[in-house]
Amino acid sequence: MTSALDGFALQREVTGPLDVSYVDIGPQDGDPVILLHGWPYDIHSYGPVASLLADEHRRIIIPYLRGHGGTSSLEDAGRSGQQAAIGADVIELMDALAIDRAVLAGFDWGGRAACVAAALWPERCAGLVSVTGYLIQNIVASEKPLPPEIENGLWYFWYFATERGRAGLEANRREIARIVWRRNSPEWAFTDADLDLAAAAFDNPAYVDVVIHSYRHRLGLAPGHQRYVDLERRLATTPTISAPTVTLDGGADGNFPATDGRGYAQHLTGTHRHRIVEGAGHNLPQEKPEAFADAILEAESLAKRERT
Repeated sequence: MTSALDGFALQREVTGPLDVSYVDIGPQDGDPVILLHGWPYDIHSYGPVASLLADEHRRIIIPYLRGHGGTSSLEDAGRSGQQAAIGADVIELMDALAIDRAVLAGFDWGGRAACVAAALWPERCAGLVSVTGYLIQNIVASEKPLPPEIENGLWYFWYFATERGRAGLEANRREIARIVWRRNSPEWAFTDADLDLAAAAFDNPAYVDVVIHSYRHRLGLAPGHQRYVDLERRLATTPTISAPTVTLDGGADGNFPATDGRGYAQHLTGTHRHRIVEGAGHNLPQEKPEAFADAILEAESLAKRERT
């Protein structure tokens, strides 16, 4: 079982409530880009993207999100899965690595972490790439129903709201991921080896706690951690993002149909470009790495244009 990330040693950095495991690829003097994976995925979603960007003289940092891979929870706050926590993790990693500004890019949970960091710490975000757009959760509005075809695909939200769901995730981490992958990316011909590579990251001792809390918190079914109260209060206003932003939709996303991006454009006050990537599902970086890498370079270009 091989990966484009083979040969790059995992590094570690203590950041607040976490001991973060990450890879650091490309020239150290390159412009930094932080790539953030989703659930149920891991850093290997970004193998080909990292290679493409390193060839463009970018420094690529890909951390395991809390509860995944070698990233360890050092205290109770590290087992929270709420949006403020994963957004703060990005900034705390940047602080630990002495990175003032970086392009932030992600999908699913990683896209949300990037959006949170870009909104609450705008001075740290040099540009943003987010799959499926503006992902800051409006938890106050969580009881409002979505269209039935989308609700149908979010079965795991409700499953994880129950203790039966917690037990199911504990026992069936890999197979739940398989079902979500198939639904999210119906045109992606992933292999058992691809799934095995990602599923190794789900053996983290905090994985179940973080995942369950993430889905319960976003539905208003679990309180947030005290450490993140002030940040969640700010996120409740659905703050705007001023960084130059490229949003991407997968044209073959089985759960989140592609849009023209106008539904959330009011939250993006910087230069904004929207792209639909045909043939891509929800795990867009792994399915269409060239399109994702191009979006990062476009966000950088937009930022340079704004500065001149």
